[in-house]
Amino acid sequence: MIELNVYKNTDTTSAQYGKAYARVDYKEQFDVNKLAKHMAEHNTPFSEGTIRGILTDMVKCIRELTLNGNTVKIENLAIFKASVKSNACSRYGVMRATIGAKTVRVGGQPIETGNAVKSLKLLAQATGEYSAAELNKDATLGWTKKAKDAIDADKAAMAQASGGQG
Repeated sequence: MIELNVYKNTDTTSAQYGKAYARVDYKEQFDVNKLAKHMAEHNTPFSEGTIRGILTDMVKCIRELTLNGNTVKIENLAIFKASVKSNACSRYGVMRATIGAKTVRVGGQPIETGNAVKSLKLLAQATGEYSAAELNKDATLGWTKKAKDAIDADKAAMAQASGGQG
């Protein structure tokens, strides 16, 4: 089950100030080692160490391929790809493919790059049986105890404010 928590926007300068939002309350983070151990417990003929090696190589290859401008699709999971956050530039002439630098040196000579790219990021887009539509059908959601208590307190306050007529 995916448990949800409730968070309130406390930014007084935001148009959404005071509004509540649901967020996933993550239980545990699995790294390659924990994932390999988990997979080895699923009646596989491969040892935890073998699985760990394969997963480690997979991570390296996905990184290499995405940094070379490719996308990598793992069926029923995600399509991995590199993307950029970019700045608006006033002229095409100052747009160069450099991250966050005004100038770079090529062969000892400074080359103006502008500041076209803020940063790189890795995107993972759900695919196949792990698509958003499938997740919406298959996921089970529930509130954490902390969220339930906050919701109940909010309901009680609203009922009290309306004179018990809720």
